[in-house]
Amino acid sequence: MLRISELYIYPIKSLSGISVNHATVTAMGFEYDRRWLLVDENNCFITQRQHHQMALLGVAIENKGLRVTHKINNESILIPFNGPAELYEKVIVTIWEDTCEAQYVSREADNWFSKMLNLNCRLVYMPETTRRIVDQKYAPENSVTSFADAYPFMMIGQASLDELNTRMPEPLPMNRFRPNIVFTGGAPFDEDLYGHFKIAGIDFRGVKLCARCVLTTVDQETAKRGKEPLKTLAKYRFKNNNIMFGQNLIHDGVGEIALGDELVVLEKNFADRFVV
Repeated sequence: MLRISELYIYPIKSLSGISVNHATVTAMGFEYDRRWLLVDENNCFITQRQHHQMALLGVAIENKGLRVTHKINNESILIPFNGPAELYEKVIVTIWEDTCEAQYVSREADNWFSKMLNLNCRLVYMPETTRRIVDQKYAPENSVTSFADAYPFMMIGQASLDELNTRMPEPLPMNRFRPNIVFTGGAPFDEDLYGHFKIAGIDFRGVKLCARCVLTTVDQETAKRGKEPLKTLAKYRFKNNNIMFGQNLIHDGVGEIALGDELVVLEKNFADRFVV
């Protein structure tokens, strides 16, 4: 039997994630997931790919907003959930090949993040009115996402990480791969084949294997970079000029999923079978 073992939300893209016992599924993905984004002076997204020090900013969800804390100096800031909307300046931001409308949060937030990261940046928020459509080559037109790289969810089986760690000089934690959903049961890399499945009555579809980048080489506690896991994964998870680990998902429906919920596979997609 397949069961949900871990759930993660990443409120501010590329900062630390939050492990939760249950999560609310909205049209864009999990509630709060990647609804905030740091952008540069050209309003282009920034991530740990270029700025690995972003891993040192931890995020917690409090009653009134997000509490962001630097893991070394313990300085923190509260980003309120609600503020005077008339003060928010709208802006068009760029994420990969996409552009979409967002709102600046505050000068206080901009100054704090710029100081903590030692780079000029601004914090923006994606309002409910923004609709960022996912890649139409892999998903239907009504599928939307937040500031995630491309899709509202990414899922990994625990067996896949366990198998990878048998090949590693030192085992790695799941947080290197930043999934939203982790499940137990099944064989390593079974998630590659899950074309249609349900969790807590909500339909999910696996639409594209997740291509991994240098972000996976950043230790999420120290912000130090290495060569793993890409060096090892490249030996046996290389496909279409990409290193694959995990499955990107779209969904149909809203509700709540929790640890221990059963994952019921309804249809497998053997066309996406990984061939070494």
